[in-house]
Amino acid sequence: MDFTVPEHIVLLRESLRRFIDKEMPRRAAASWDEENHFPREVFDRLVEMGLMGLCVPEEYGGTGQGTFAVMVAIEELARRSMAVAIPYIMSSCYAGMSLAECGSEAQKRTLLPRVAADGLMFAYGWSEADVGADVASVKTRAERDGDEVVVNGAKRFCSGPELCDYIYTLVRSGPAEARRQNLSFILIPPDTPGVRIERMNSLGIKGVPTTDVILTDVRVPAANIMGGEAGWNRGWDMITGAGLDIEKLEVAALALGIADAATEDAWEYSLQRQQFGRPISGFQSIRHKLADMRTQVHAARLVLYHAAWAVDQGGHRGLETSMAKLFVTEAAKAVVLEAQTIAGAYGYVRDFDFERYVRDALLMPIIGGSSAIQRNNIARWSGLQRT
Repeated sequence: MDFTVPEHIVLLRESLRRFIDKEMPRRAAASWDEENHFPREVFDRLVEMGLMGLCVPEEYGGTGQGTFAVMVAIEELARRSMAVAIPYIMSSCYAGMSLAECGSEAQKRTLLPRVAADGLMFAYGWSEADVGADVASVKTRAERDGDEVVVNGAKRFCSGPELCDYIYTLVRSGPAEARRQNLSFILIPPDTPGVRIERMNSLGIKGVPTTDVILTDVRVPAANIMGGEAGWNRGWDMITGAGLDIEKLEVAALALGIADAATEDAWEYSLQRQQFGRPISGFQSIRHKLADMRTQVHAARLVLYHAAWAVDQGGHRGLETSMAKLFVTEAAKAVVLEAQTIAGAYGYVRDFDFERYVRDALLMPIIGGSSAIQRNNIARWSGLQRT
């Protein structure tokens, strides 16, 4: 059993850390959070580095390095700023991976090169006011009208539609009774007439505003059906394919990056903070907290990397990805709260990054399938009988 990280992953991590130190200094990241600002110029430099094409096949202009490489990139970006890490996911994963897996050949030829070269982004429009985990209950409707599709409805908790090129919109494309048999995905440009975006005031994940999206008689070409004509009423297959496994890992990678940053900051703080005539790193209670945090981060990284490796081997990896999503996000939440405890009152003020880590980490067990959903998945896919 070989746990050696491949050389191209080591080089990717080193390159990203140099980029982050230069282009994403702490003070800038704090201001993006404070102002809920997306640093487009930083994102564009990542595009120039070729980062968006890691999972785009070579024949469409990418480098095709796979899931593991993308998760490492997310982890490194998340160590510094959600305002950059999440837009990266919106391009590399939401757009790149979704198109590679579900797009028609025409959509792949047209859009995948734009992901790799321009950082084309999708925003997920899946959830609704009464629809979270039960996505088969969506009420937003799409109807065919000649060579167009007309969409009416509303989406909630949609992150980044103001930034994206397309809202990747899950719709009901037939009678509600059929549920999973009549779901489709429609690519809706956010500037299409009839689209209204309203910001929600979320606790964290700043720089990629969380919004409601209201869709009123929105018309797009039928060519915007994900998968082309063959994709009409095939949305459920697209939801439950490899893309769902990837989404769980994306969130786990975000959580790992946050937890790693919080651990490093708490470690450094303990060496600098003096109480009773010596650094607090000398007190056993602090040393034990830091030891536990380091161990949790290490374990989380192993679980995530194994799941990412498994996805790259092919096949359905729902069990491994659910385990990773559950373990890493819950561990990250525990780690950042311990980091805040170590920092004391300084962990509660905006002059330090600890409070931002907490705000961002609290969301991780919720999005991408809650911890309760992951536990259900793990029990079911492990063969646990109900009776």
